[in-house]
Amino acid sequence: MGNQVEKLTHLSYKEVPTADPTGVDRDDGPRIGVSYIFSNDDEDVEPQPPPQGLDGGGGGLPDSGDGPPLPPPQPYDPRLHEVECSVFYRDECIYQKSFAPGSAALSTYTPENLLNKCRPGDLVEFVSQAQYPHWAVYVGNFQVVHLHRLEVSNSFLTDASQGRRGRVVNDLYRYKPLSPSAVVRNALAHVGAKERELSWRNSESFAAWCRYGKREFKIGGELRIGKQPYRLQIQLSAQRSHTLEFQSLEDLIMEKRRNDQIGRAAVLQELATHLHPAEPDEGDSDAARTTPPPGRPQAPGQEEEDREAVVH
Repeated sequence: MGNQVEKLTHLSYKEVPTADPTGVDRDDGPRIGVSYIFSNDDEDVEPQPPPQGLDGGGGGLPDSGDGPPLPPPQPYDPRLHEVECSVFYRDECIYQKSFAPGSAALSTYTPENLLNKCRPGDLVEFVSQAQYPHWAVYVGNFQVVHLHRLEVSNSFLTDASQGRRGRVVNDLYRYKPLSPSAVVRNALAHVGAKERELSWRNSESFAAWCRYGKREFKIGGELRIGKQPYRLQIQLSAQRSHTLEFQSLEDLIMEKRRNDQIGRAAVLQELATHLHPAEPDEGDSDAARTTPPPGRPQAPGQEEEDREAVVH
């Protein structure tokens, strides 16, 4: 059978490696994130059906009569289900998801309405409660290219959505994008690639690579040695945040997507259990275990493009 390597993952923030072997950090610095060297994103391994009965016409699960009827599903609200976070490479902000007042960038739409907002080269994200977000590249003619079940496929946007709501997410990452035509060519050039031919662990990494052409989105695109240069800053409240450190953008994206899948309430509960001591020290012990949100550096002006990116 040969040697087999178990999938590296964790069930809660208690299992995330910290600087102290006992599992307790004694300094006030950020914690070190988990490494996903051998893991793959499970967003499409066990696809979940879209919520039933959204039309209120009795299309939900049948009532067996053994208990009270199920409550009607609630509409998807990003502010309730998603985690506000920022990603930093050293001191440079390269990604930010914020629900600041007046921001409509994270509003979601039905697949049919989303088509009216898409332009070739746009990044599209489909979201639903308790599911991994699914990313795709809009290539025109109502179609997207996306990594789905270990294969890069060309599908109609409405089919790729699987009934989930979606949005255009060109502004989440702050890298300088390639031209729309180059983004489309990058996506179409990999249609049909599958399994061992793939260089990305999940749909987000593939779509982001198509748009920005950066090798950091690829499997093994960075060496995991030395100090962890990437920081995932999770916003706990308006004044408090918690930071995890990672050696590669690939690992950080895996953790960020896990947070999206389990939802905001579960992430905050995990962090509350992990951060709050049994006997609080004198003063604000929570603030000592979190880091204040840094400023918002400007996006880089130029970037190194991946050698496989198709550009003018």
